[in-house]
Amino acid sequence: MVISKKSSTFAADFERSHFFLSVLNIIYTSLKQDLNILWSECQQILRDNLSPSAYQTWFAPVSALDLENDVLVLQVKSQFIVEYIEENYLDLLSRVLRKVFGPKIQLEYRITLAGSCIDVPSEPLREVQPSVKREMPMAVQDTASTWDSQLNSQYTFDNFVKGEPNKLARAAAIEIAKNPGKTIFNPLFLYGGSGVGKTHLAYAIGNEVCRLNPEARVLYVAANTFKLQFQDAVSRNQVPDFLMFYQSVDVLIVDDIQYFSDLKGTQDTFFQIFNHLQQTHKQLILTSDRSPSELRGIQDRLLSRFKWGLAAEITRPDYPLRKDILLYHIKKDGIKLDNEIVEYIASNVTENVRDLEGVLASLLAYSTLMDDAIDMKLTEKVVARLVELRPRTYLPADIVSAVCQTLNIHERVLTARTRQREAVKARNMVMYLIKKYTDSSLGEVGKYVHRDHATVAYSLSAMESQMSYDAVLRQEVATIERQLGR
Repeated sequence: MVISKKSSTFAADFERSHFFLSVLNIIYTSLKQDLNILWSECQQILRDNLSPSAYQTWFAPVSALDLENDVLVLQVKSQFIVEYIEENYLDLLSRVLRKVFGPKIQLEYRITLAGSCIDVPSEPLREVQPSVKREMPMAVQDTASTWDSQLNSQYTFDNFVKGEPNKLARAAAIEIAKNPGKTIFNPLFLYGGSGVGKTHLAYAIGNEVCRLNPEARVLYVAANTFKLQFQDAVSRNQVPDFLMFYQSVDVLIVDDIQYFSDLKGTQDTFFQIFNHLQQTHKQLILTSDRSPSELRGIQDRLLSRFKWGLAAEITRPDYPLRKDILLYHIKKDGIKLDNEIVEYIASNVTENVRDLEGVLASLLAYSTLMDDAIDMKLTEKVVARLVELRPRTYLPADIVSAVCQTLNIHERVLTARTRQREAVKARNMVMYLIKKYTDSSLGEVGKYVHRDHATVAYSLSAMESQMSYDAVLRQEVATIERQLGR
């Protein structure tokens, strides 16, 4: 049999084509396998950050079809799924895809309908910036390197000066940092006035835990921030995700827990988080401006749990501690001060640590700007200025008069048994300002508005909570304070 030259050439071309197709198929199969591996990694991260039901509903059925020129094509079953993912999970999906595929990745969807395919471009993937106030720091939590603890690294045990007013709290904090969730100090409830070191100590615990165990999930959150995050989760129908995120934490620090007062939904949710963390031997650290027994507007079931561990008070710094704090900062900042000046500051600046640090900062600023040594004359001037700025004591009658004049109401409204909005507002302002600017007890405050001790405590808590977010109310209070001559 004679095979023509033409037939031989055709056979050779066919073999070459078959070979190239086989190579291309191998390459395609390899790329497809790589794509599936990368998408599986994405799915795992999504699974870690979503509730089981949310993941199974919206992401489990999604598959990766193609990746070309930094465009990822995902296969979905309906337009509705595309719209829901884009509306509710695009931030999270953007973070995940950028982490796994790189910052240039773009996204398309392929919808399969009755045997036909429709390609739908995604919205541009967002460069999502972390939000301190409203969003949970939950971006991609698969590794310790991506976890944002929200801690201030400047606050450590090394720069927390030990003294009698903080001795118990500091000792407990050190033990917790060594073995979080495994001591009898769970929760640790730190309470005391403003500027005495509660937040510093809470930060120090978190920073030390992270130092000893970099894999630990430590999270600091202010109570008001937690409240805003919860409200945002409710509005987005993401409460299960919110719960799951907070229940995944190893050490949870909630600052100023008193701002949960009268927030039923927030308290109910925190109750669930608290129970889960307790039962799984995770550490809780709470701070407040008052002891658990003095908190108002907090559910009894939460109050009882706040007392399970250790409630440690940090009191106003005494003279030895004030002097030690000054000496620590003098050494750290390289400031030269005579002992006489140190003793003068420690004797006259008595309220809190912040004031002491403020005096030193002012002295250093004056000295630098004026190119002059820090002497007693300059010190007296700075201290006098600080003391002058402190709240002064006023007569309750002056406060009552100022409130009524500002709000344009008669004084008899304050004592009337009415629940009208303006009357309640005026009473709360009067009680708040009398407590702030006088030495009156809760019972004595109540006499000016004909209310009992418990009502005064509740009203003060409500007033403080409202002022944390109500700018109009803060402005009105500031107006009254100016009228008083503050």
